[in-house]
Amino acid sequence: VAIKKISLQETSKELTLNEIEVMRTNRNSNIVNYLDSYIVEEELWLIMEYVDGGTLYDVISETCMSEGQMAAVSRE
Repeated sequence: VAIKKISLQETSKELTLNEIEVMRTNRNSNIVNYLDSYIVEEELWLIMEYVDGGTLYDVISETCMSEGQMAAVSRE
């Protein structure tokens, strides 16, 4: 699993709850799926599937892709 830690002091509760709701309701084999969440001290921990290879941001910012390749990645 992967854990995304969100500071409860620095983040809007509304945005955080919206993020959880979007992740809970959108399950797809092409995206990282939400598993559960916990409050640990002053942080909200979002438990998600672990995907080896880094984030999509890392891929698109460190890789040179053609427009067609970018469209395919974005579509998936």
